[in-house]
Order: sequence, then C-alpha cells, then structure tokens
Amino acid sequence: MSIIHVPVLLNETIDLLITDKSGTYFDATLGFGGHSEAILRKLDSSGKLIATDVDDNAFNYCKEKFKNDKRVSLYKFNFSMVDVIAKIESVTGFDGILADLGVSSFQLDKPDAGFTFRTETELDLRMDKTKKQTAADIVNELSEDELSEIFRDFGEERNHKKIARTIIKARENKKIKTTIDLKEVIGAITPPNYLTKTLTRIFQALRIYVNDELNMLKEFLVRSVDVLKPGGRLVIISYHSLEDRIVKDFFRSESVTTLSPKEDPYGLQKKSARLKILTKKPILPGREEIIRNRRARSAKLRAAERL
Repeated sequence: MSIIHVPVLLNETIDLLITDKSGTYFDATLGFGGHSEAILRKLDSSGKLIATDVDDNAFNYCKEKFKNDKRVSLYKFNFSMVDVIAKIESVTGFDGILADLGVSSFQLDKPDAGFTFRTETELDLRMDKTKKQTAADIVNELSEDELSEIFRDFGEERNHKKIARTIIKARENKKIKTTIDLKEVIGAITPPNYLTKTLTRIFQALRIYVNDELNMLKEFLVRSVDVLKPGGRLVIISYHSLEDRIVKDFFRSESVTTLSPKEDPYGLQKKSARLKILTKKPILPGREEIIRNRRARSAKLRAAERL
C-alpha cells in the first residue's frame, strides 16, 4: 500500500509531548504512524508507545510498519477508551498522550475510503466500518429538522435549512446513495464559487455525526487526564472550531479551582485544578509547513500538563 501522509506540527508536538525518553506514551489517533514514528525516534529502548485506530487501512498498515519494534503495542479501539487500554497494558499513568483529530490525507484522497466528494463512491463516512449507520442512512432517513440541525451544529452551515429541505425533496424521487448523488443535490441550489466550501461543511457535519466525534472527544479528554501521571503532557491537534472550542474549554475548566456560575451560582464550592495549560494561545503551522502541506493550514495545537 502506497501511503502519503505528512504529520502536522510534528516538531512542535514531539517537543511538547516527550518529557521522559524512558516513559510510556499513548498515540490516540495512530493513523499511518507519522507522529508515532517520531515519538519512537525520541524514546530509548526502555520507552513504550501504545497507540490505537479504528480505521482498518491505518491499523493494518501500522501493524506491519511497527511489527519488529517491541516497544509498540497497537489497538483497534476508539480513542475514547484510553482508560480501558491503560488497564489492559497495566499502565498506571502515561507520560504523554497525543491526539491528532484530523482525517488523514489517505482517507480524503482514496475514493473507496468514502470520505471524498470529488469522485463517486458510497456515501459512507464511517471511520469504524463496524458501525451500522452510514451517512447515506442519515440523509435518507432523518427528518428535515434533524438534518438541518446536523448541518448547523456540526458543519456551521448558514444554509442548513435550505439544504435539508432540498435533500428531503430529492430523496422522494431517488435514494441518495453516493457522494456524487449528494453533491448533485447540493450543487443544484449552491452557486459554483461556493460549492466546494459548502460541500466541505456538509460532509464534515455528516462525518462528525456518523462517528459521534464530539462526544468521543469529550470522553477522551476526561479519561486522558485520569490516566496521565503528574507531569504528564496532553497534546491535542484540532482542525475546526468545534473541536478546538471543546479542547480549549476543557483545558480551562481543568486548570481552575472554582466552578462556573452555572455550575455553582453561589460560589460555595471549590475543586482541584488537574491541569496546567502550556499553550496560552494555540500553536499554528508556519508558512513553510502550509506550503508543504496545504491541509495543515487549519491545524491548532494545544497542550497541558497534569498537576
């Protein structure tokens, strides 16, 4: 299998993540092993890397790639199960946990992976192919209001109501089965110069919904802090505002000792801070990296340390 995938913000990630060359690290989004490979280069013979990915292509590729490295353990679990994996591996605390939340270039470019609207393929969008509900099921079965809400909340699409209404009308005549079917429906009501951005938002919204990505991220963040040892680092790379907002808000809430007015309107309770924020503002890719890898342009890196 020929894989071309360039890890984003690689040097910045490794510099923030690795604090102990003999430590135990968790790559929550293994992908095709770009960040994992760099982590292993930094670790000595006593170090350990545990990684997971539910994508069959990525998992099988890395199983072969790292088969001769005894420091590596791979799992095909959702990354929110970081605490379960820690128990299986008898890890009492990780020295660092990394999550790169982007979809890989391979998934975006390979038609039969089902993530691109540029070529015709089944309207799928499942990261984990064992999940029952596909994007095609969603656009053909959900109500107009439900579709509108998905496009608004997960795609931040302004014309969410109009697009949902158009899909409902289109599916009365023919089931929407492929990426091109959906592209044609949306293209019929979208000016050509706005079509690519609109499709990107709609496909993002469907992908997030199908994979329950935002809830999985929230669970992962909470469980990650639970299994980080004091001084351990949590490094997250996000690619859109919904993810980044969740990470930013979580880091902030875990770094203060008072509850929000909504949680504690009378200010009577206190809680222990569990994190120290290492990045007051997110780290962004530089101009040279964006030129080399255009898909890095929307990346934001945030990091925090376990207290």
